[in-house]
Amino acid sequence: MSRHVILAKRGANQRLDKFLTDVVSESSRTTIKKMINEGLVTVNGEVSKPSLILNGNEKISYQIALKEENGGYLTPENIELDIIYEDTDIIAINKPAGLTVHPGAGQKTNTLANGLIYHFHDLSNVNGIVRPGIVHRLDKETSGVMLVAKSNEAHANLSRQFEAREIKKEYYAVTWGIFTSKEGKITLPLSRSKKDPTSYVGDDNGKKAITSFISKPLGDYTSEVIFKPKTGRTHQIRVHSASLGNPIFGDSKYGGGNNRSKGFLPEVSKALNNSLKNLGRHALHAKSITFSHPSTKKLKSISAKIPSDFQTLKMELSNLHA
Repeated sequence: MSRHVILAKRGANQRLDKFLTDVVSESSRTTIKKMINEGLVTVNGEVSKPSLILNGNEKISYQIALKEENGGYLTPENIELDIIYEDTDIIAINKPAGLTVHPGAGQKTNTLANGLIYHFHDLSNVNGIVRPGIVHRLDKETSGVMLVAKSNEAHANLSRQFEAREIKKEYYAVTWGIFTSKEGKITLPLSRSKKDPTSYVGDDNGKKAITSFISKPLGDYTSEVIFKPKTGRTHQIRVHSASLGNPIFGDSKYGGGNNRSKGFLPEVSKALNNSLKNLGRHALHAKSITFSHPSTKKLKSISAKIPSDFQTLKMELSNLHA
């Protein structure tokens, strides 16, 4: 847990905020005051004011609110996490769809990072204090397994493996249409779109991106696919799948939203739109990750089960026939 408990023996006759500033050396007095005012600090179990004068016998409990580079700070939040593996070096989380990995423009709270510092005290800070332990990321609407590093050593080891493309990842997806090939490899370089900086496009002058796939029909209008990305570019699987004419089901950014259901028989379009609405996100799930353990050096594979919303979607789409 990220909550700390200390005794105020050396704080007699000091203000609470002054004492804590000396104890929590990485935080400024302004940050400490904000922590106290927001209830992140208790004295003998009660929320107090920054100006409280200590007598030296108090028990002080606090949660560190880490400063952000832009002047804010990362607040611990009691976000429920599905922890599927943990040891002294790493944590594996089954991230739900809808959870952003770390704070960014427009969102400072309710992220995986906020939840991590609430539940875990020691996490790596290699990627800065607003990305505690985060070695890699998943898009907000993508669910599945993510690795979190507890120490800087473990973080550096995993980062090296990612850079060397030694880590193997498998994603499960539902896409529009039937693939022309049951299996294959996509080697389309990617770059950020000039029209929309939040999107990526195929670009011969872009960064190298490689994804292999194995597909099979799911009903007559969609497919279920295992994607194995060799590289780890932003939105790689989503752009690569769309480049084949088979965008991820529900991925409106890359042509997989409601517009795709037009042109079919009315009853088919209605069923497809209902499935899109019921799913409420794009159908992409990080199924497994395989890597060399930072300490044991043994090959480690961790899987995240296919979520229930996918099971429902598969049932709905498998019954749709031309």
